[in-house]
Amino acid sequence: MSKLVKPHGSTELRPLLLEGDALAREKEHANGLPKVNVTSREAGDLIMLGIGGFTPLDGFMTHADWEGVCDGMKMTSGLFWPIPITLSTDEAIARGFDEGDEIALYDAERDEILATMKVTEKYTIDKKHECMMVYKTTDTEHPGVKMVMEQEDVNLAGPVKVLSQGGFPETYGDQFMTPAQTRAEFEKRGWNTIACFQTRNPMHRSHEYLAKIAIETLDGVLIHSLLGKLKPGDIPAEVRSNAIGTLIEKYFSDNTVIQAGYPLDMRYAGPREALLHAVFRQNYGCSHQIVGRDHAGVGDYYGPFDAHHIFDEVAADSLETQPLKIDWTFWCNKCDGMASMKTCPHEGSDRILLSGTKLRKALSEGEEVSDKFSRPEVLAILREYYASLKDDEKVEIKMSGHSAR
Repeated sequence: MSKLVKPHGSTELRPLLLEGDALAREKEHANGLPKVNVTSREAGDLIMLGIGGFTPLDGFMTHADWEGVCDGMKMTSGLFWPIPITLSTDEAIARGFDEGDEIALYDAERDEILATMKVTEKYTIDKKHECMMVYKTTDTEHPGVKMVMEQEDVNLAGPVKVLSQGGFPETYGDQFMTPAQTRAEFEKRGWNTIACFQTRNPMHRSHEYLAKIAIETLDGVLIHSLLGKLKPGDIPAEVRSNAIGTLIEKYFSDNTVIQAGYPLDMRYAGPREALLHAVFRQNYGCSHQIVGRDHAGVGDYYGPFDAHHIFDEVAADSLETQPLKIDWTFWCNKCDGMASMKTCPHEGSDRILLSGTKLRKALSEGEEVSDKFSRPEVLAILREYYASLKDDEKVEIKMSGHSAR
């Protein structure tokens, strides 16, 4: 019997991706259904539903579930869920079908039907209310708020049958792992306790330190990179993957780390997104989620450790996956190594505070970067990437919030 954490709200994974004859029949059926375009965020959510990453959800949320998740992080069933998983379309398209009808969910970017859905409800939401409850702001400079405010005006609820993984397996190969695959790999390695390290950046020395703290007390670490869309100026997934793979090869012991990726877009929802990460990492089989400084944050919308505190605000039985809360980490010249606020007694002038934003800014502007900030082999890969960019591909990296310290 498996000693891994159980999937969220279920005794088993519930992937909604069809296979074999059922997939072929549904694809043919989908061609005759009204099409509703999906955004990149909605496509990522569909793929997570398909692979079981959003177990036990069976589709997009109803108005009652949207409201319960916004206001109290609970669906009408009582299931803990921290961020709404919703689908929207414009009023003209919504008038083209009734509740009870089936529709095809179409990804125009890939020219592919990703799923079919039985529409159980059409409803409108107060977008600003969702933004205040989930993102703690209605400022449209916040990329997550911008996504919500640009949604279409009619939300559609209903169960889905997923028909595709959106090209992720073909694009990312073995790095794209489903929850069933990570669980199988953990079992194969004999791991029972696993910490997940969430990243949208190449790993600098502070990230490496966080992972190694977890390895000291647990069986292993899953370095789980976001493969969906980021904001301008972030480093592409294939470059990050190469940099992280090199770091693992050169600086981690064998059988302590697995690198994998998942298909979501970042929402930049800070504390609420930290909880969502823990929910779906439970489905991937992780017993712990590493939560460092400004987890899933952007700018200065959240306090540096708000994502630590929010885990104390949810009921103890909400999640099996637990936070591994780690204080601000940095290089200390007097300690002559990596340290944290808990372990280092020295002054701020002795410390080199590390952040992915600082690293991207320095590299994008051709500045020298100390090997106290990142490993030389990783820096070589990142310098090569930045050197390859044409002028019209370069994005100014602005320092703000906690990363500017």
